[in-house]
Amino acid sequence: MNRRMSSRTVSLTSTFLLLAAGGTAACDNDETVDEGFYCADANGVIVDEDLCDDDGGGGGGSGFFIWHSSAYRSGYPVGQRLPAGGTKFAYNDSAARSRFGLPSSGRIPNGTIKSSVVGKGGSGSSGKSGSSGG
Repeated sequence: MNRRMSSRTVSLTSTFLLLAAGGTAACDNDETVDEGFYCADANGVIVDEDLCDDDGGGGGGSGFFIWHSSAYRSGYPVGQRLPAGGTKFAYNDSAARSRFGLPSSGRIPNGTIKSSVVGKGGSGSSGKSGSSGG
């Protein structure tokens, strides 16, 4: 007995296969994203990185944060306001530091760049560990 496949069946099967192939390709994406880190005040104005050093008494207290964004590049000077869109976390929050692949304590130089792999759950993929800034 010969059965013909209807065009609807062929269309649905083809669509499913294309979606499955696309999903697999997205999971195998090896694109890296650079993420920048800065020591700044609550308003996103860059301050001396020693104010975010929680080793050796250099920390500046509760008014300073580590700001993070894939839009941050290295080279912003002290006193400049960071571009909108970053996230911040307390400079002495060791759990947040670890989630971003940073040392759990100590000084993080302004303009530190870390690379993460998109689609692979890289060190900076969470991006939601702090308050939104802007």
